[in-house]
Amino acid sequence: MSKDKFMKSLEIIAKELDMKISRRENLLKESRAAIALSSRAIVNIHTGKKTESEKELMQNNDLLIDLRKIAEEDLKRYLIPPETEYAEAMILRAISADEDIPSQEILKVGNEGYILGLLDAVGEIKRMVYDNLRKGEVTRASDLFELMEEIYTRLSPYAVYDHIIQGVRRKLDVSRILVENTRAAITEEVRRMEFLKGMTSVANKQSKNE
Repeated sequence: MSKDKFMKSLEIIAKELDMKISRRENLLKESRAAIALSSRAIVNIHTGKKTESEKELMQNNDLLIDLRKIAEEDLKRYLIPPETEYAEAMILRAISADEDIPSQEILKVGNEGYILGLLDAVGEIKRMVYDNLRKGEVTRASDLFELMEEIYTRLSPYAVYDHIIQGVRRKLDVSRILVENTRAAITEEVRRMEFLKGMTSVANKQSKNE
């Protein structure tokens, strides 16, 4: 019995698998670079370095376009981490600029990247809330809190998709805790300001009476 045919098939399969491994390694390497760009952009957004963050996000977008070409259909799952980080950074950029949260269509990321990116953004919004509380901008902090709470509330039903979007339930649990902690912080700050306002009012009345 001739083995030529099945040996030829094995050779073809081996070449295809070698190419797939090469593409996968390239994806992993470039994905790390994309994630790093998003991480730096997030830091720069928080510190008000708009020019730097915009440049990094543009570079990231170009890199993701190339990664999607490499991934094709069979390796699309490797795009989830860099797309998640990119979505998070772009969502934060929009919020910091007081713009609407960008849609999935605008960001051109997959379902997983968009959902997970929104959930990761909750933690970054919390940081913005606390930054505004420290500056005494309670109204802005309250508006940001309402946004992070809305994101969590709207995504809560997606816990049922945890077997499809890996990690979504865990991120929802983390977001719930972040929302609860932030609500407590804002409530405490509002009470503190009301107390100080009351004390100031009393002091002013005493001063007038004197």
